[in-house]
Amino acid sequence: MAHPELTLVENRPFQTQRKDTWWVQPLAVFIGLGVFIVYATFRVFWGQHYLHDPYLSPFYSPLLFSPDGSHSWFGVMPEWMPAFITPAVLILWAPLGFRFTCYYYRGAYYKAFWADPPSCSVSEPRKGYRGEHSFPLVVQNIHRYFMYIAIIFLGILSYDVWLALWFDDGNGGKTFGIGIGTIILAGNVVFLGGYTLGCHSLRHLVGGAVNLLSKAPIRRNMYNCISCLNSKHMLWAWMSLCWVGFSDLYVFLASIYDFKDWITF
Repeated sequence: MAHPELTLVENRPFQTQRKDTWWVQPLAVFIGLGVFIVYATFRVFWGQHYLHDPYLSPFYSPLLFSPDGSHSWFGVMPEWMPAFITPAVLILWAPLGFRFTCYYYRGAYYKAFWADPPSCSVSEPRKGYRGEHSFPLVVQNIHRYFMYIAIIFLGILSYDVWLALWFDDGNGGKTFGIGIGTIILAGNVVFLGGYTLGCHSLRHLVGGAVNLLSKAPIRRNMYNCISCLNSKHMLWAWMSLCWVGFSDLYVFLASIYDFKDWITF
């Protein structure tokens, strides 16, 4: 039986038969991520006003080095370090790598920045497609390793919240208190925890390599908890992104204006 010859019709970029406002979501993602990228780049490379004792900006935590050696893990920034290498540059590759390779963010910025594709049933502005099997996108597979680092960072940020509970009493000692900054930094850990602990890779790690989860009750419960967070992964991703920026902004403004935080004891 003869089959009719099939021919492919080359579509114009962004051609679609969709009648809805499909472009709203990728545009919103483009604006949201664009604003965060501009702000974060400014804050990371400025290298100032990231500490207002006892608050440390999450952009700079852990603080490995500092200009005067105060509050840092390893003392003063080495003199041979280039000027553009700030304390934030030394550590932000880890959380940014985790987000950049995240399954949700990949789908989001592929559409918003690369139009790959701009939306479902909308043609792309390119003729070929290589996917994630070739460089540079093949490096997205290291997401699972960034996940381990992100969990460590989550513990460090939790410790920063503990430090944010102790204020200078004016006599050289520390006194317990809860300030607005303490609450903001604690909220940052909550949102980052919801995002990090709902990671697809963590769910696969916990639920994988076992045929019946019902025969592994501990792993089953962990899998269910992670799946619960994972079902709102997009929401956690945006809430944590916005809140980490807001946390840095609060410490930034507090440091610039050197205002005394409202503290309850």
